[in-house]
Amino acid sequence: MSNNVKQHKTSVGGQALIEGIMMRGPKGNAMSVRLPDGTIETELEEYIPWKNKCKILGLPLIRGVVGFAESMITGYKYLMKSADKTLTEEEKEEEMSKLDKWLNDHMGEKMMAVISVISAVFGVGLSLLIFLYIPTLLVDLFDEYILKSVDILKYHPIFEGVLRIIIFILYMIVVSKMSTIKRVFMYHGAEHKTIFCYENGLELTVENVRKMSRFHPRCGTAFMFVMLIISMFLSFSLVVIFPELQSISKVLWILLKLAILPLVMGIGYEFIKFAGKHDNFIVSILSYPGLLMQRITTVEPTDDIIEVAIESIKAVITDNPEDDKI
Repeated sequence: MSNNVKQHKTSVGGQALIEGIMMRGPKGNAMSVRLPDGTIETELEEYIPWKNKCKILGLPLIRGVVGFAESMITGYKYLMKSADKTLTEEEKEEEMSKLDKWLNDHMGEKMMAVISVISAVFGVGLSLLIFLYIPTLLVDLFDEYILKSVDILKYHPIFEGVLRIIIFILYMIVVSKMSTIKRVFMYHGAEHKTIFCYENGLELTVENVRKMSRFHPRCGTAFMFVMLIISMFLSFSLVVIFPELQSISKVLWILLKLAILPLVMGIGYEFIKFAGKHDNFIVSILSYPGLLMQRITTVEPTDDIIEVAIESIKAVITDNPEDDKI
């Protein structure tokens, strides 16, 4: 990549992995990982996004839901692959519990696959409990036992939304203290800095990447934060438009929140996409909360981590910046 390449907004994106990074670009998906022996291994896979396979999936609002589902599935696949490649046999043994070992030895891979599905379902259920049910329950209890006669039902969605944001921030702060996660967050920072270096038309070297910012507007963390804010104001708007929603049960209210989730994803995706294309005062203000969250989810990387990010992005880009224009 030469220094005379013009600055441009790019569609290249990525995800931090276990001791590695997955990048998406015009050439496909590339995973670069630092192996236990210290070398960097890069795998490039030709990949056609779902929205490019069917025109309907690429329509505004719809493409946000499709993109989220796609990134979750492909991201999980690459996360598992990176863990398998970078962990030594001894580390894999340590990661596997005694129950996992017994099930794997006596019932084989099929049972382990079933357990993985059950774990995923449990994880989704726990997320719904933490981010949907608990905020609703806390606001109702506060309303019933603290405020009592004060009528604030109309504003419940706002209070619930604020609680979700607080829970989300606290959760990210707690997990960021884990040594393994902190290492992943360093790769996350390297991913952003490398993309910025490429977008600025600079040669992809450790020195150039190191100078870049680790806060990028097109980030999954920013997307999640934007979704929380949009969900809060969309729920509030529904209660204002349909006052009868104030009296429905907690279960129905949570089901309604789940029903509007695709719309929230769609709007959030369009905002992140717009923010990635434009640099102005309004976009900066609206993007600021998401960028602020990246102070938790990204960490300044070391040079060896930057090297992995550079190898990953080099594998997916072409010599023509127009190939990945956002």
